[in-house]
Amino acid sequence: MLDVQIAQELIQQGLSFGADFVDIYVEQTVHSVIAVKDQKVKDIKTGTDFGIGIRALFGDKSVYGYTNIAERDELLRIVGLICGLDQKSGSGRARNLKVQRMADRQPAQRGLDRDASYEEKIAYLMKVDEFARKNPKIVQMDIGSLQKWQTVQVFDSEGLAMEDQRHYTRLPLTAIAADGSKQARAFHGPGGACGWELTQDLNPQEMADLLVKRALTVLHADPCPAGKMPVIIDNGFGGVIFHEACGHLLETTSVEKKASVFHDKMGEMIAHEAVSAVDDGTIPGLWGSINMDDEGMPTQKTQLIKNGRLEAFLVDRLGHMKTGHARTGSGRRQSYKHAPASRMRNTFIEAGPHTVEAMLSTVKEGLFAKVMGGGSVTPGTGDFNFAVEEAYLIKNGKIDRPVRGATLIGSGPDVLKKISMVGQNLELSPGMCGSVSGSIPVTVGQPALKVDEILVGGEA
Repeated sequence: MLDVQIAQELIQQGLSFGADFVDIYVEQTVHSVIAVKDQKVKDIKTGTDFGIGIRALFGDKSVYGYTNIAERDELLRIVGLICGLDQKSGSGRARNLKVQRMADRQPAQRGLDRDASYEEKIAYLMKVDEFARKNPKIVQMDIGSLQKWQTVQVFDSEGLAMEDQRHYTRLPLTAIAADGSKQARAFHGPGGACGWELTQDLNPQEMADLLVKRALTVLHADPCPAGKMPVIIDNGFGGVIFHEACGHLLETTSVEKKASVFHDKMGEMIAHEAVSAVDDGTIPGLWGSINMDDEGMPTQKTQLIKNGRLEAFLVDRLGHMKTGHARTGSGRRQSYKHAPASRMRNTFIEAGPHTVEAMLSTVKEGLFAKVMGGGSVTPGTGDFNFAVEEAYLIKNGKIDRPVRGATLIGSGPDVLKKISMVGQNLELSPGMCGSVSGSIPVTVGQPALKVDEILVGGEA
């Protein structure tokens, strides 16, 4: 990692070039990937990435450069490059740096620094494959493990000098079922800010059964009818719609440019009064949890919406400077190759008072979106189109038959106002989120929600 004295010199050099603020991000990340396909180990990859990113702020203008060479002269060269166009006389003095270690809310018992053997991991993955293949309609299994051990340092011209370690483990599991010319796919991807101990509470038989049931349900489903109708979106990964179609609109990355429909709605009702939503980076062990953000600020719980009212945005340093809203410990990035930006952590709609049965009883004809898939969103407006991986028709207040090919089409801000019932069954699911500062681990989630009307696309 980077010597504190060199960090001090780099910061002072940036200030002497007239920068108002300078920070340094140092990263060392160890990766390990195992891929198993059709009962064979397809790939094993390990590697280490190292690099240093340096940012200089001139007013609210940000200039960023990075290198994977930690030598003093190279780093001074980077400072000179990023400050070159805006260089002016400067007299600022960098505060003395004293490295502090963040309190660890995410301790890993079996991270890559004290790892399980490849043999143990492969045997575990093979069990999932073996159990799933007991059903003759499962024709392909793509499963694996992804692990990361990241050590970061953050230094800045205000005297900040923080160090943190982060561990991540995830199991991406895919099953493909076939019957004649028909095929169906099911995905399950548990993960957390932890080590291989993640698997202690994940039974291979149960995960295989989940994949098989989901794939076979879709395989034999009828085509979904199309039209506007009430939709109940189930818990867990159903929260991807709020994340993509609303959460990004609450990041100052878009708010500061007035590219978000919510940029001037602070304190106003932007959702049905049944809706409250948070972004909480402090929950131990969750995939999107962090001890500190990538600007060195301790993470926190941020109440975004309370009883339908907009309470806060997600704010990084630049977002604070440009909007005046208080920082929320939300400055995140994929790696040292990216400057930080305001990003989500664990973002979810909070639990409400209703059971799924109570919600179903209010629907004569509609759709139950059991498991959400991927989709697309228009930045700024939140207009979305999301596939439903597992769906059922609702008839006279009861779940009817499964259907395939369903999509949910609408606008995030519009859907927020049409959520009239919120369930008790809050569940969270891991995912990856892409934005201006790269792809980062996040958690999405919600309890089951009743949306009074939404456009459903279908094949029938």
